Amino acid sequence: MRGIIIKGIFEKLGVFIEDNSVAIALIALLLIILSLQGAQLIEMKSGTDTFVEKTSKLYQDFDHLYLNLFSTQSIVVMVEGKDITNPELLKALDRAQLSAAAIPGVIEVTSPSTVIKEVNYEMTGNAEIPDDEATIKGMVSSYMPSALMPDDTHAFMSVVIEGTTTDQMQEEILKQTESSVAFAVFPPDYNVIVTGDPAFNVALNYEMNSSMGPLLGIAALLMMVVLYVVFKHVRWRLLPLPIVLLGIILTFGAMGFLNIPMTMVSMAAFPVLIGLGIDYAIQFHNRIEEELAKGEDAAEAVVQTIKHIGPAVLIALIITALGFFSLFTSAVPMIQDFGKLLLIGIIMCFFVSLFVGVTVIYTLHRLEDRKKLKKGIAGKKNDHPDNTTQPDILDRLIGKMTAFTLKYPWIILIIASLSCLGGMYVDSMVPVQTDVQTFVPQDMSALLDLKHLGSILGGTDQLNLVIKTDDNADPDLLKWIDEFSEHEVAGRSHIYGSSSIVPLVKEMNGGEIPDTAEEVKHLYTQMSDSQKERYLHGGNIMVLNLNIGNAMGELGLEGISDLSDTVEEDIKWFVPPPGSTVTITGNSVVFFEVIGALTSGRMLMTMLGIVLVFIGLLVIYRDHLKALTPIITMLIVVGWSGGVMYYAGLEYTPMTATLGALILGVGSEYAILMMERYFEEKDKGATPDEAMHEASIKMGKAIISSGLTTVFGFAALIASPFTMTSNFGFITVIDVTLALFATFVVFPPVLVLLDKHREQRISKKKMKTMNTNHAKATEVSSI
Repeated sequence: MRGIIIKGIFEKLGVFIEDNSVAIALIALLLIILSLQGAQLIEMKSGTDTFVEKTSKLYQDFDHLYLNLFSTQSIVVMVEGKDITNPELLKALDRAQLSAAAIPGVIEVTSPSTVIKEVNYEMTGNAEIPDDEATIKGMVSSYMPSALMPDDTHAFMSVVIEGTTTDQMQEEILKQTESSVAFAVFPPDYNVIVTGDPAFNVALNYEMNSSMGPLLGIAALLMMVVLYVVFKHVRWRLLPLPIVLLGIILTFGAMGFLNIPMTMVSMAAFPVLIGLGIDYAIQFHNRIEEELAKGEDAAEAVVQTIKHIGPAVLIALIITALGFFSLFTSAVPMIQDFGKLLLIGIIMCFFVSLFVGVTVIYTLHRLEDRKKLKKGIAGKKNDHPDNTTQPDILDRLIGKMTAFTLKYPWIILIIASLSCLGGMYVDSMVPVQTDVQTFVPQDMSALLDLKHLGSILGGTDQLNLVIKTDDNADPDLLKWIDEFSEHEVAGRSHIYGSSSIVPLVKEMNGGEIPDTAEEVKHLYTQMSDSQKERYLHGGNIMVLNLNIGNAMGELGLEGISDLSDTVEEDIKWFVPPPGSTVTITGNSVVFFEVIGALTSGRMLMTMLGIVLVFIGLLVIYRDHLKALTPIITMLIVVGWSGGVMYYAGLEYTPMTATLGALILGVGSEYAILMMERYFEEKDKGATPDEAMHEASIKMGKAIISSGLTTVFGFAALIASPFTMTSNFGFITVIDVTLALFATFVVFPPVLVLLDKHREQRISKKKMKTMNTNHAKATEVSSI
């Protein structure tokens, strides 16, 4: 009864679409214009907040206590050459420094030229770069910090900006810094490189933006090939592609209006959506051609198509959305954004396929009929490719495969179940990769420059110890910071140095920490604002930075977490003065949350997706068999996927961690479409085996076409310059192929066995009822 009501609603919708084709076309044009405007609002993001949930306590400590109060970033101008004490080189650095210091948003600029000028002023009263190279060499050997000249061939200028500077402002400051370097006119024998984290982030955002077009182009090209080869039994076989591209345009617009950023993960959503969304267009296209092939009137074909295939595709959409909904449980924001895009995208593609796709095919058919009438051709209603003719090779292959699976159901299910359990077992052994630098194109010049900088300076990763105190001028606290810093640097092999307000205080007080708070406060008043703001906030918050070098590359996130735990234990043993508390934070520490999100959250996402899909199917069908059958099939595929990951030597990343939800979303759609046609054939009087055979053949081509287009949509991701995206494309091609395979090999015996079992139970129950009634009737008659 419920199905009849839904089909009645869709039948009315079919009548509406047939009557309003012009209005639908105009609305679609208006939405395209609005979407193009919305796409201009999309922001590129690649920072820490795309990996770690902002609401987590760890991130809030990092954001509120460190990032907003003390954090700075540096655009580094690295100069390489044989003689870095060359007066002309230092004068060029001085020109670059003076120009960069005037850039809006720059806090300060430090370079070797600053030190040389200050030393020369103290010695001669002349604040200029000396022309005598020997004099400069003497100054460098005695006074130059190693951070500015670490060796005889490198010099560094640091352009310091706020740690909370937006991506857009970072890009503008970077451009002006590059202009300052060009304006300075360095001697020709030196190599000048502008690098640092801000330069890397800007380059990363540019790379993400520029790689979108080629990925979409490759996905579209691959799908044209698939549609041309597999979907040849219909007219206008390439039409589903522009239909789904229209859905992608609308998704871009929604992305901008809803403030969903473009990240390393969300950029992969669009090739994925082409693969997923084109399925809806294919299903509507395939069914309307089937209706027209029966000799239906064009208007009636539209109504019947929407009446019969509309509910099935809508159910598939809902179940796919429920599978994707589990992505919102991830603690990684970029995965949540990925889920938002997928949900919005499949909804857009569904409505475009339903309204625009059907309208276009209906209009093209009518135009074709008019053209034939003008030429004097008797316009037969079925004068187009007939998909009711003799089965082709693919039809026969599908039919034989279905017959085989129904002949040996238990063998197939035992093999599938055992391999699934094995895959789930080894899935927990698959390693997790969260080093951001491994996710990006390894030949990206900004990354190579950043690695080169790290190889010279030894890395700049830090543990940031934020100290809350009653009085940040307390001498006892400063002495604790001094002693604790020395202890950590001397006693922990991966802590290479420290920075705090203490060295500045000691330098200004003859190498000693004052005995009274008043003396300390007096020294604070003599410091520049930039010096104090780097280590002090107000009167009760200060920071101690522990340099851990290239810990991300040497230790990994788990190693950094262990190091952080060690420092925390040291603080418990080396207790700070009363009234002071220490919070360990920092970019590296915050990233460890990604590990937990991927290891524990991955399985949670999958299990939640399974539960949501099951509940959704149960609510829609109110039938345990219809709810359970697609779940069993996709659960087997999830197990297979874990086995593939392990035996292929792949690693989980923030993207591949979404595979369970994607398999559920994609694979359950194929199973549902097959199941809908199975019960449609049963309603016509077919036995379970006959119904499954007919469903496989009639839905097979459409499912294979949509499955292959999905596969090729993911395959386009393999061409991505981003390693994380490329690996994701590779493994999802395998997983979607497995889901497609399971739909034709595992799903038929599961559904038929369960359906036969239910029929036998119902039959036995009816027989028992009949026998009981017969016995009662006999007893009454005997009386």
